[in-house]
Amino acid sequence: MIRLPQSALIVLVAIAAGALGYWTSRNTNPSIIRPLASASGPTSPDTVAPAEGARLLATTLPDADGKMHALSELKDTVVVANFWATWCPPCRKEIPDFSEVSERYHARGVRFVGLSLDTPERVAAFRDEMKVPYPLLIGDGSTVDLAAKLGNPAGALPFTVILDRQGQIRHLSVGGLSKSDLEGKISALLP
Repeated sequence: MIRLPQSALIVLVAIAAGALGYWTSRNTNPSIIRPLASASGPTSPDTVAPAEGARLLATTLPDADGKMHALSELKDTVVVANFWATWCPPCRKEIPDFSEVSERYHARGVRFVGLSLDTPERVAAFRDEMKVPYPLLIGDGSTVDLAAKLGNPAGALPFTVILDRQGQIRHLSVGGLSKSDLEGKISALLP
């Protein structure tokens, strides 16, 4: 049996996820946001239990500079977690809006985090070029698995998960998310 090195496997998964994300954004309504069912069951955007947000908050990943970030530090805030990659056109399109919204809502206890399926060098260059104000973390195979457990079994990019202050998943978005939809979903979770 031939074993691929981990980096080759990550690249293959990332390419597949990017292609699927691009296809999804071209062939579906790019601002689909599905409400969550309260019951658990098969993992899909329609049936993910809100309590699955604990999986996200249990994640620790490095940023492009190698500094580790525990998402548990985001507890008691509204969390917008965006799974993305630099080679994903819909991801690149939505991140400037995400950056703007993150700055606008930061004082109200809303925190953004990007979970990238890319190399640290590419993420650092993108962060610096686009002046992204929130942490962009470097994912691996477990990040793809996490996205699947959170309601994205196909691994499409971009994929956005919004948690309330109790760490409960309140919204999932597969494909691009417009600024107005993003702001509406966040505002609904604020006092």
